[in-house]
Order: sequence, then C-alpha cells, then structure tokens
Amino acid sequence: MTHTAPLTQDELKTLVGQAALQYVVPGEIVGVGTGSTVNKFIDALATIKGQIKGAVSSSVASTERLKALGIPVFDANEVESLSVYIDGADEIDGQGHMVKGGGAALTREKIVAALAGRFVCIADESKLVAALGRFPLPVEVIPMAAAHVARRFAAMGAQAALRLKHGQPLVTDNGQHILDVKGLTITDPLAFESGVNQWPGVVTVGVFAHQKASVCLLGTSQGVKTLAY
Repeated sequence: MTHTAPLTQDELKTLVGQAALQYVVPGEIVGVGTGSTVNKFIDALATIKGQIKGAVSSSVASTERLKALGIPVFDANEVESLSVYIDGADEIDGQGHMVKGGGAALTREKIVAALAGRFVCIADESKLVAALGRFPLPVEVIPMAAAHVARRFAAMGAQAALRLKHGQPLVTDNGQHILDVKGLTITDPLAFESGVNQWPGVVTVGVFAHQKASVCLLGTSQGVKTLAY
C-alpha cells in the first residue's frame, strides 16, 4: 500500500493560487495582492491573461511580476471599482478578519481592498486562527511617530519592535517604517482597527476587519477548502 506524502506548504500555495482563478471576472481588471501565495496566483493568472483587462497591484514587487508575465497593470487612481481583490493573509479568523503586512505592503493592500466589492483570501491552513494576534501585528507608521506608537502598545501590555532590513529600519513602498507588535490578543478586530487607526502617526494598522475577506480559499491536506463569510 502506497502512502502519498502530505502536500508541502509550497504545493498548498500553488493549489489555492490556481483555485482563485474561478473568482476572476472575465473582461475586468482584477485586484492583486502581495506575497508568496499571491505569486502563485499571478503565475496562474498569466495562463488566462487574454481574458482579463489587467490588474491593479498592491506592491512594486507584484507589479513587476505581473508586467514580466505580460499582464497590464493599472494605477489605483485610474480605477473606480474592482469586482474582486485576491490576496493572502498572515492570519485569518473564523469571521474573515485578517492580519496582513508580513510583506510590508499593508497600506497599499488596504487601498486596493477598499476598491473591491469582494476580497478573496488565499492561504494555507496554518494561517487559520481562533483569535488574531499570534502573528506579530504590522503597523505602518510615519518615522517620527514610531517611539510614541510603540509606547502606546506597551501601555496595552504588548511589545512593538521596529522592523529592520540589513540593520536599518525597513522603508515601505510609501517611504514609512513598520512596527511589528507582539503580545496582542485581538478579540474585537473591528474596534481594535478603528481605535489604532486614530493614533497620531499611524498610517495603517495590519488588521483587516473593515476590509475583511468575503471568501477564504484554504489549502489543506484534503485539498482546497472554501470558507465563506
């Protein structure tokens, strides 16, 4: 009797990336996110590029990959609305609320998500959590506010650390810095997102509750599981 080896995380990402094609509306512009799972979706999207008008992308990296595969990329300002935005998540809960920003593109991701009528999250099953907060929460901040925002998180019992790249503060596509916050359990994602968004110097908090997923395609050992919210 032969045992098939369990699918690797990479294979699960490929599966959900391909499954997301069914949500792409022919003849329209599709919203495309950022990250390793989205890269699999972009590769799959290239196989049907003749059926779509193009894409709006949430990062420089995704834009470069789309263009390299011959998919036209539109500026978000050129588009009034999108029927669908397809992106990954660092965490997703049972209501479709997400934590995003592990790849530092959270602000642009939130902008493109706001243009879309439907957010389709593509992820592997390790990203599904009972409550958000296990993954360090990314918060994009204006550099002069970083210490102040970190102190506000400390007052909540959390620890905020400036994200570094090659020993220097990472600079986002928007010219800002990112704090990664540990020690949170986010039981009310909507209220949490609204609250932190009001703090002076916060550009974007990586909780996606106001722009939550309407569908999540979850890569599991049994194949792709569709969760609808």
